[in-house]
Amino acid sequence: MRRFRRHGQESHRDKLKQELYQFNKTVEHGFPHQPSALGYSPSLQLLAIGTRSGAIKLYGAPGVEFMGLHDETAAVTQVHFLPNLVELVTLLDDNSLHMWTLRAHNGVSELLEIGRFILTGPPGAPPSVTRVTAVLAHSSGELLLLGTEGGHVFVVEVPGFREVEDKSISLESVQSRIPDDYVGRRNLQCVEALQENPLNFHQVLVGYGRGLIVLWDLDARRAVQQFLGTQQLESMWWVPDGGCVLSCHSDGSYCQWKLGEEKTQSAPHRTETPYGAFPCKAISKIVQIPTAKGPPFLIFSGGMPRASYGDRHCISVINGKTHVALDFTSRIIDFFVIQDWDCHKGDPSALVVLAEEELVVVDLLSAGWPVMQAPYLAPLHCSAITCSHHVSSIPLKLWERVRAVGQLQNTQSSHRPWPLNGGQNLAPDPPQRDLLLTGHEDGTVRFWDASGVCLYPMYKLSTSSVFHTDADPNDNMNQGSEGDWPPFRKVGCFDPYSDDPRLGIQKIHLCKYSGYLAVAGTAGQVLVLELNDEALEQTVEVSLVDLLLGQEGFRWKGHTRLEEREEPVNFLPGFQPFALVQCQPPAVVTALNLHSEWKLVAFGTSHGFGLYDYQQRNIVLIRCTLSPSDQLAMEGPLSRVKSIKKSLRQSFRRIRRSRVSVRKQHTNNPAKVSGPPCLFLEVSGIHLDPHLILLIFTVMLLPTSPRPCDPSIFLFLYRLLLLLSFSDQSQLQEINARMEAEALQEMELAPVQRKIEARSSDDSFTGLVRTLYFADTFLSDSTHSTASLWAGTNGGSVFAYALRLPPIERRNEEVVTAHPAKEIQLMHRAPVVGLVVLDGRGAPLPEPLEVAHDLARSPDMQGSHHLLVISEEQFKVFTLPKVSSKTKLKLTAVEGSRVRRVGLAWFGSSRTEEYGESGLVVLTNLGELHVLSLPHIKMQVHYSCIRREDISGIASCVFTKHGQGFYLISPSEFERFSLSARWIVEPKCLVEVPPPPSTSSASPTAYRTQPDGMAVKHRKDNEESESSAKRVMEHALLNDETVLQQIQKALEGDQTTHVENNMKIKPRRGNVMSNGD
Repeated sequence: MRRFRRHGQESHRDKLKQELYQFNKTVEHGFPHQPSALGYSPSLQLLAIGTRSGAIKLYGAPGVEFMGLHDETAAVTQVHFLPNLVELVTLLDDNSLHMWTLRAHNGVSELLEIGRFILTGPPGAPPSVTRVTAVLAHSSGELLLLGTEGGHVFVVEVPGFREVEDKSISLESVQSRIPDDYVGRRNLQCVEALQENPLNFHQVLVGYGRGLIVLWDLDARRAVQQFLGTQQLESMWWVPDGGCVLSCHSDGSYCQWKLGEEKTQSAPHRTETPYGAFPCKAISKIVQIPTAKGPPFLIFSGGMPRASYGDRHCISVINGKTHVALDFTSRIIDFFVIQDWDCHKGDPSALVVLAEEELVVVDLLSAGWPVMQAPYLAPLHCSAITCSHHVSSIPLKLWERVRAVGQLQNTQSSHRPWPLNGGQNLAPDPPQRDLLLTGHEDGTVRFWDASGVCLYPMYKLSTSSVFHTDADPNDNMNQGSEGDWPPFRKVGCFDPYSDDPRLGIQKIHLCKYSGYLAVAGTAGQVLVLELNDEALEQTVEVSLVDLLLGQEGFRWKGHTRLEEREEPVNFLPGFQPFALVQCQPPAVVTALNLHSEWKLVAFGTSHGFGLYDYQQRNIVLIRCTLSPSDQLAMEGPLSRVKSIKKSLRQSFRRIRRSRVSVRKQHTNNPAKVSGPPCLFLEVSGIHLDPHLILLIFTVMLLPTSPRPCDPSIFLFLYRLLLLLSFSDQSQLQEINARMEAEALQEMELAPVQRKIEARSSDDSFTGLVRTLYFADTFLSDSTHSTASLWAGTNGGSVFAYALRLPPIERRNEEVVTAHPAKEIQLMHRAPVVGLVVLDGRGAPLPEPLEVAHDLARSPDMQGSHHLLVISEEQFKVFTLPKVSSKTKLKLTAVEGSRVRRVGLAWFGSSRTEEYGESGLVVLTNLGELHVLSLPHIKMQVHYSCIRREDISGIASCVFTKHGQGFYLISPSEFERFSLSARWIVEPKCLVEVPPPPSTSSASPTAYRTQPDGMAVKHRKDNEESESSAKRVMEHALLNDETVLQQIQKALEGDQTTHVENNMKIKPRRGNVMSNGD
């Protein structure tokens, strides 16, 4: 029919689709997975994190975020910003160096890779000669010093990566000046550290693994001073006043070396082991920063006593008599100290620590050194995420209440502003307030502000206080006892261990209008909570629900239920539980829905579903969906028991699939198909003894068999016996040909559709409840609407119950009743994953209380309603109340697509504010997104979003009401995407070049131009021309704006051309992560 459509109608619809739908992956929320390197720019106030997957991420002020990805999949081992520039260099573990810049484009900055370099040695040299182990970005911004595994130090110019051979430091020139009696003279090992003299940029410190430290003059090309250390060197630190150097070593000690006293120092001025004389772990990094008033700050990582605390991940902070060992729950990657910025001088204000699982910032200016709450890089996986729930357009009243109770939980955190404030956030304010709720394995529910680019933590709810667990509520792990040594203090919130896995949250439903919250868990527990601004002590009322309804023959083999507390519990301000529904058997809750207007909660497991009235605190409905074949539903989540019937069924299906595959190969190339006569048995990988087949055949014929067997199985077994009993090769080939012909008849399919086969009712977990839905629609007749509850199961069944609700004035006296009204059984028995009732206009019914708050139109109750049943394999529309099939759409895919996630969304036009359409968003098991129109169920657009191999990412996807979505790309990161052309949340930020620092006699004076076209540090002889250009532009601004624009374009073009000529390298394409293009 497509060929008979008018061209004008088709083009108009295509144009409308472009205004409604647009797919973008916008931003990544959370903590980077497997971080491996840390960098910091004091002038830009930017933080950089590299990962093992080759990603590089930059963070500044809240909302300022950049991301880049190397072409190579190698891990990032080091990140270094060029001083006072908008460029940085990354070192990968494949020994390649990459240069990145923040280039302005269309008013926003983007992170762009502009160069790549691999250090090459002389012909025939071993790889260790050029294997880079240490990198120093020179303060001039034009040189990189590269220390290697072979002990050499190479100097290269940037951004062109040209090696400057006359400034390189060879290992031979260093060894020639070492005294002969030095123990490590012949084997200095690799270059472990490089440091620049803070008072003289011509001098650098070179630290070798054996312990030798050399002060080298780059201009004179000679060693100025040598420090003959004998312990394995880990790192160095040059004190800002330039008077001494600190070195830390593998035995847990650090040394202080004085400069200028002797040309060769054989022993340090002072050696100290902070944590005693017993063997200690290595101190991997050390920093000492003076203060204006008082003793300096000494900060180092590691150094713990090996026998007692060798498994601790600690950073020690010492200031005078105050000594704290910050104890982290994951391995420390790196750290740096932020100072009050004034030419690298000022008291330390914050300690930034990158651990393997979180970023921790400690306030060093406030008393007690509290931890700051980060506006981004939140460890979403502090406890493993088990489910997610998104709520759009939160009312301001509820938003303020949640934020207020969340602030009460952060009284121990620092109240100082976030110390990283680099860049400008140019993104517009979010048009609405959105919440993302995540359920975790430890029984907590965390509320996140998902309105903008930053995923900010707002509030944490814990459900463990309702139950008896192994955790001691009086156990405070954050503070050590007085007098303990080392003085440990727990920091960070990452805690991968759960007190009881049964506490895990599986389903969440929040009503944004009433403040009611329903939470369901792993052990069949369903909690109903209400938001309260005051602390309250109360007893949670418990209701037991037997979903088996006393059926005999079923025995639960899984975990036991959680034991609730019978005594009153003191609940802090926030969401407080007042009712608990405990399902029996205590299986995982698989479906949950809350209707706050009717005060009802529906819940479902693999055994059935129920309805709870949380106003009168009683059970309204219990329905068991378990069939006699659902034996696996009684095993629990950890059981691996399989029935012989299921194993045989799967074996027969594998044989059938192998026959079809052989038929296809024979059709494509008959010459290639050859093999023994028993082809179907060998291809399927099944080798059965004829006596075993005969035994199974006999058992199925016994009159004591519980259920009659499928006749096709008898026929197949009979043919199988013939196949194994014949010895004549020609007869076997004849049987194979006959079976192949039957397979050809079964596989007569349309070229673009996959055949939807009817599933057997014997499949396990057919009674598992997949979805629950409340609707006010027509069930008995087309004139009187009634409240109803709909449930869809894994076996393709849909159950509808009519609910009788008492009038509002008698709601507390009369009970709610439920009566079965409709039952639908899909022919193909595919799992039902979604149910939607469409009103007379074809629009989905509004949410509870949405019409009462004047936020949605009242549903059309005059026209006929329709029920949309979404199964894994097709979409089918039924008329109500007759429940007759009206239309359907098969999910057509040769690969075998199946629906995994569905959601309703409103797509607004990007051209006009008045127009929009409702759509059904679908995610398949292949990671593809589809948008279907309502009510006609027609495919509009489809996009590839998630890799089909990423099963956890597909399972974690959650949609919003405005065409956006979230899914986990790692245990600690959400990827945000948008299907809407109007609503797009993405970072838009600008990073300007920092002003040059105040000049001094010891600081470099070279200036150069940046690729972003802005005036920055360049040669001194160009300063006058740049200042004159600025005067011309200021004059043009006062007189004519068009003249200003023309002059600015000309200046940007000249400077960009100059940079490209000097770089001697073409900018690389394909690595741009734009924040506004």
